[in-house]
Amino acid sequence: MRIIGGKYRGRTLAAFKGKEIRPTADRVKEALFNILAPDISCATVLDVFCGSGGVGLEALSRGADFVVFNDVSADSLAVLRKNLAPLGAAPPVKVYNLDFRTLLDRVDMRFDIIYIDPPYREDFAEEALAKIAARALLNTGGVAVVESDKPFTAQFGSLVRYDERRYGRVYLTFYSPE
Repeated sequence: MRIIGGKYRGRTLAAFKGKEIRPTADRVKEALFNILAPDISCATVLDVFCGSGGVGLEALSRGADFVVFNDVSADSLAVLRKNLAPLGAAPPVKVYNLDFRTLLDRVDMRFDIIYIDPPYREDFAEEALAKIAARALLNTGGVAVVESDKPFTAQFGSLVRYDERRYGRVYLTFYSPE
């Protein structure tokens, strides 16, 4: 795993060991950020299930102003902190160690980009999107992206599904506020 573009381009990221871990592949990350390129500069980003932080770190590298990282796993956050350390003086981030439900109930800001990549074996994406819609956590023109291993067709009152892309076994589904 590495940072693909921006000011930290080429940095190798610390990774997990184990069979249960599934970081976002570089190919998928590159495609995602090519799609989001016009929206990254000066963006506020929320990575709901951050793991080792690859997506949020890519956003920082490409010009995001602020990234909120969250994961329920303390082990994930330990790897994230290893990946943040080489970035020097305190990067513009906030790190939470909360269940995603608690985070989405408590967070007190709105975001330009929200990335939702829960464990594939769990069905957390719909619940996360419902909370994001109910709390209006996306700014006007913002985008929520769900990464999953199958097409994701859920609809939410105030969030409109406007695109879905497939990269091998991975699907990226895009939502924006009405």
